[in-house]
Amino acid sequence: MSTSSYFSMVDSTSDLHVVETRPLMSPALIHRDLPLDKASSGVVSTTRNKIQSILHGNDPRILVIVGPCSVHDVDAAIEYANRLAPLRERYSQKLEIVMRVYFEKPRTTVGWKGLINDPHLDNSYDINTGLRKARGLLLDLAKAGMPAATELLDPVVPQYIADLISWTAIGARTTESQTHREMASGLSMPVGYKNGTDGTATIAINAMQAASKPHHFLGINHDGHASIVSTTGNPNGHLVLRGGKNGTNYHLDAINLIADELAQFNMPGKVMVDCSHGNSNKDFRRQSEVLKDVAAQIRGGSKNLMGVMIESHLVEGNQKLNSDLSKLTYGQSVTDACINFSTTEILLEELAESVK
Repeated sequence: MSTSSYFSMVDSTSDLHVVETRPLMSPALIHRDLPLDKASSGVVSTTRNKIQSILHGNDPRILVIVGPCSVHDVDAAIEYANRLAPLRERYSQKLEIVMRVYFEKPRTTVGWKGLINDPHLDNSYDINTGLRKARGLLLDLAKAGMPAATELLDPVVPQYIADLISWTAIGARTTESQTHREMASGLSMPVGYKNGTDGTATIAINAMQAASKPHHFLGINHDGHASIVSTTGNPNGHLVLRGGKNGTNYHLDAINLIADELAQFNMPGKVMVDCSHGNSNKDFRRQSEVLKDVAAQIRGGSKNLMGVMIESHLVEGNQKLNSDLSKLTYGQSVTDACINFSTTEILLEELAESVK
């Protein structure tokens, strides 16, 4: 019996549910085409250092991560950044404002997974183009002096864009993941770990501890080759309180209890409050209530708050993706609902006024 005849008789045991694999461009290729210049590198590194100082209590200002729930329109993101830039400058003595630039969206079941995964919003999943779009936008923002924050979801993505990120989040659905804790241990920027979807902080505290230690894991290198990655651990982790199914956790008593829990593990006691998600009961309008409460705590002398996160866009609310993209409202989220920019201006002013 010939070899080919033999294998034709053997049932295949691999790729039974895979219909296609496409080559992924290497990080080196995209970095070559969209290189990080010296000025942009300075924006990123300076902002990272400032955030670290805030986290470790050496800078009394408040970190503000503000921007769209997700970026689906690069032009709208650039317009948002242009409108945010004067506020960043105006309140720079009180606030360190960093634009939220999210390219990856974890889904509870299914849905649009973000600009990197599906940049054309048409289920074509042109990931190579998505990576280029994401890096191109981050580079444009950095060149304009606007630092960026994101959530890193796929552990391959940091090789493509992490050099342009000043702060990143590990989300509530992935904080418990060993893969993401290992990834975070090698990231070069401060990392915020969101509490679990149930609202408790223990999982996130465990993640902070794990990611602060060295790890060895599988990944890719700059050339896109499968590699064994060894890390030092990331000491610049902090907790992000986003509420959960059991209620909110942005109130003074809840924050003080969590700060005490962090102290027991010798972890940074300063926390960030996510004004959206569980803390707003998924009502974007209630972000204002959360922010005002946080501002009152800061005004009252609380030492346990280091930052806030706000989901904000040019137009309030959200919209469903339409197969006819021309019908999408410009500057309105296609994922979670956001407050509009005029409301954002009011809230940032109130927050700045609370910082002594």
